[in-house]
Amino acid sequence: MSKADNSSSPKAGGVAAAMSALVMAVLLAALDQTIVSTALPRIAEDLNGFDDIAWVSAAYLLASTAVTPLWGKLGDMFGRKKLYLASTSVFLIASVACGLAQNLPELVGARVLQGVGGGGMIVLTFALVGDIVAPSERGRYQGMFGSVYGVASIVGPLLGGVFTDQLSWRWAFLVNLPVGIVALAIAARFLPAAIRGARARIDYLGATVLAGIATGLVLVTSFGERWGWGSPAIVGLIAATVALAVALVPIERRAAAPVLPPAMFASRTVVFSSLIAFFANAAMFSVLVYLPTYLQIVHGVSATLSGIHMLPLVAGLVVSQSLAGRWAAQVERLRTILLAGLVANLAGLLLLGTIGAATDTLVLSVYFLITGVGIGMVPMVVLTTVQNSVPTADLGAASAVVTFARSIGAAFGVAVFGTLLNTGFADRTSGLPTAGGFDTTRPDTIGRLPGALRDTALDAFAHATAGGYLWIAPALAVGIVLALFLKPARESGETATADHSEPAFHSATADRSEPAPVAGPAQDPVRTA
Repeated sequence: MSKADNSSSPKAGGVAAAMSALVMAVLLAALDQTIVSTALPRIAEDLNGFDDIAWVSAAYLLASTAVTPLWGKLGDMFGRKKLYLASTSVFLIASVACGLAQNLPELVGARVLQGVGGGGMIVLTFALVGDIVAPSERGRYQGMFGSVYGVASIVGPLLGGVFTDQLSWRWAFLVNLPVGIVALAIAARFLPAAIRGARARIDYLGATVLAGIATGLVLVTSFGERWGWGSPAIVGLIAATVALAVALVPIERRAAAPVLPPAMFASRTVVFSSLIAFFANAAMFSVLVYLPTYLQIVHGVSATLSGIHMLPLVAGLVVSQSLAGRWAAQVERLRTILLAGLVANLAGLLLLGTIGAATDTLVLSVYFLITGVGIGMVPMVVLTTVQNSVPTADLGAASAVVTFARSIGAAFGVAVFGTLLNTGFADRTSGLPTAGGFDTTRPDTIGRLPGALRDTALDAFAHATAGGYLWIAPALAVGIVLALFLKPARESGETATADHSEPAFHSATADRSEPAPVAGPAQDPVRTA
């Protein structure tokens, strides 16, 4: 943005109101990825669907991941505000359908629709920040959303448990309505309407193929262990996903307005940042998902208390996210901040690789704090790096690429860690008696063992958890190497250009964007609705 552009930007009050709406939307979309986890047993009981209950979580993840690139591209073409309001409306309607579902197929179908809306809410929120604020300020605001996302990952299961125990599991979905309606009203009033590109033909084929790739990846990661990694279903899904990925390249090259502009992937910044986002989210979700399980099984705390034990991690995440956002105002420091976050995250994983059944709570708190600091510094710095390296017309598509990489990374991290944990636990407890109901593949059955054997099994589970983090740690080491070769754009905060270290690129939509007025003041990249 030029100085002239900044003068016509939304006033501070309007920006604050718009950001409040975006924060509420991200909170709801992020919560719905985790809030049902503690409610699943009750849902299965009420809807008589124990065999297929995993689809309640997988359906949301699958749909939100599959539609992310399409929402981002459509926002570039038709204006992000309209698409944001539409995605939020879809999310709220689907939330009502989830809360009123009378059987499991109805709930899974509603979760698919909810994922479609939630995926749009997240990617369009990140892109709208690029519309509203200058490049030098993006890190600060993106950091705020990253904190919300991280906190939601911890708070979600707790809220799900509270609603299930005190009210009904249906409130895990219906609670979205009052918050979402307020967010929708504020967004409609205060969100700026981004300048749109020309309405080129929508890349339906590319979007469909990309959705198929996302579907294959999510199904493989969600059900690989359950169906068997070598089973015909999983092998077939992997083969189909690879075939679709190969086919996507020529499809996108021929598309008039590709959902993923091929030229974008000629940018080292975009490619390396997306890979870093993938590895960092794989590590992050292995921590957020499985540390509470470790606390509940090994230390015998309740779901609520496990969340309290995780507060040092949340504190580290929120503080580091805020500080990283402020430091990112000096955009030439982006790589330094990113490297510091990745190193802290790696150190946290290595420390978690030493935990056992007798690890003191205070020691765990220190480990959690260090891990949280590392987790908080990475995600939004990566997104800001990418947004500062692309033209304004491609903000949606670029944000979608990073968001897509993060979603797939999270799915892979949870799947891989789950496999490592379960395999490690089974190997370490293979000699224990199974009489009385103890199952070497079910850590939740440890309590059925008598005293001494129970202690042995708890120690085995703790070491299996620690071993999983040691196996995940190399992913962050790869991220550190990639970050060393990353060259973020060096901008003063007054211009928004392509990556200075590489040739500028524009998607087909950007090339056909609406011309600026012949006369009059400089046109602002955003205009208030």
